Amino acid sequence: MIHPPVTASRVSRRGLLGGAAAISAALLTGCGPGDDPAAISAGQPRRGGRLRAAFAGGGVNETLDPHQANLFNEASRAKAMFDKLADYGPDVSIQPRLAERWEPSSDLTRWRITLRPATFHDGKPVRAADVLYSYTRITDPKKAFRAKASLELLDLPNSRAVDGRTLELALKRPFAEFPNALAAFGAYIVPEGADSFERPVGSGPFTFDSWQPGRSLLLKRYDGYWEGAAHLDELEYLISNEESARVNALLAGQVDYAHDITPTTARTHADSGRMTVTRMPNSTMQSFAMKVDRPPFDNRDLREAMFLLTDRQQLVDTVLAGSGQVGNDLFGKGYQYYADDIAQRTRDLDRARFLIDKAGAKGLRITLDTAAVASGFVEAASVFAEQAKQAGLVIETAMGNKDTYWKDILNSGVLASYRSGAMPIETHISQRLLANSTTNATRWARPEFDALYAKAISSADEATRRQAYGDMQRTLHAEGGFLIWGFADFLVATAPGVGGVSTNAPANTLDWARFDRVWLG
Repeated sequence: MIHPPVTASRVSRRGLLGGAAAISAALLTGCGPGDDPAAISAGQPRRGGRLRAAFAGGGVNETLDPHQANLFNEASRAKAMFDKLADYGPDVSIQPRLAERWEPSSDLTRWRITLRPATFHDGKPVRAADVLYSYTRITDPKKAFRAKASLELLDLPNSRAVDGRTLELALKRPFAEFPNALAAFGAYIVPEGADSFERPVGSGPFTFDSWQPGRSLLLKRYDGYWEGAAHLDELEYLISNEESARVNALLAGQVDYAHDITPTTARTHADSGRMTVTRMPNSTMQSFAMKVDRPPFDNRDLREAMFLLTDRQQLVDTVLAGSGQVGNDLFGKGYQYYADDIAQRTRDLDRARFLIDKAGAKGLRITLDTAAVASGFVEAASVFAEQAKQAGLVIETAMGNKDTYWKDILNSGVLASYRSGAMPIETHISQRLLANSTTNATRWARPEFDALYAKAISSADEATRRQAYGDMQRTLHAEGGFLIWGFADFLVATAPGVGGVSTNAPANTLDWARFDRVWLG
């Protein structure tokens, strides 16, 4: 069987923007998994208090609509206030959340889902009708929600609520990996009819209190949470786009949690006693995205040259200060279906120069879009430019708008700094590499590639799926648009006394940036 009925009892709970001025303004006006063996020890869990968490943000364009969540801070806030039917464990396996169990039909075209008893913050139960409404909203053809590509195979007119806690989801085609869609980034369940999220009502562990877009969000504990009430009384998200500002605020006692710090910061303060650094291995894909639908990277030879001129180990050693591992231009190292049989690509300057000459690109000036929206982006761009220079290319970095960077690079430019948190390889492909993907930063579109994907997800045979995923990765490794040079450990810093932060939660998984199991000592 591909997916036997999954229940909570048989699956354990395994477990990207203002600046220093913005956080200072917010701070001046503010107040000062329970049984996870990997959790940081800071004494026994203690109930109460307000935890202040500093993240990079999206400026005035930020949203509390969980279906529009795209940045790391938006994702964390969404999981604090909402739930999905399923989510990713630390190994990116699928873990039940609002779904108590699921079971497919023999032909993989219908899935019966039973919901666990849970309530929204207004006290109303989470119902099958809420799930159907949420998925209808996400798949609205007039919208471009993040999870749309993952859920587009739903045949909603032929789906139905069996009763209050049971629904049958019909699919347009067989899909063996359907639980991945339930856990997709942004696939949150909202109350039926909800379309305004200025004061959101969800089913998550924290309820909405107040919000200043681009500055702060204050949440309060929801005592009726289905998985047990949070330890914290309050959770406050504060925006600070610069890593140095987040760290300084932590050291000054203005925040208790600083998201996404650099390896240099971690090393500097490792033994200071003024902060605790948590490392989450193999968390973020580090890459450059080449747009393959326009010059110069519509030339396959030039793309291969870019792969070959890259000194991956130097990037890991300098940009990540050794806190990571080299990549092989493929997403999902260590995950299910990862093509580890493809030989590791190494630097070959002679071959790279030959291909650059063949493409007529010697001395070509290429703009690399980057911004200080993620740790190491600017540094990686600088190191990579020097590496490309040795092969005969001139890479000119262009600093983008930190508030709109991720939206800007989807359609504009030719080369951009890029990274990603964890998700199944199937989800990475569906959201970023199909002709209809809504976050296709490389503009990769190949009918034969889409056909391989369709073959993989429609087969009940594990070997057939693995072969198809392997063939897709071989194509991407040879001629794709993602130059994936490394995988970084994700680093966060907390004040002394903060406990419950999981050390086994890659970015985008359930226990990453999750605060209902965190406490203040």
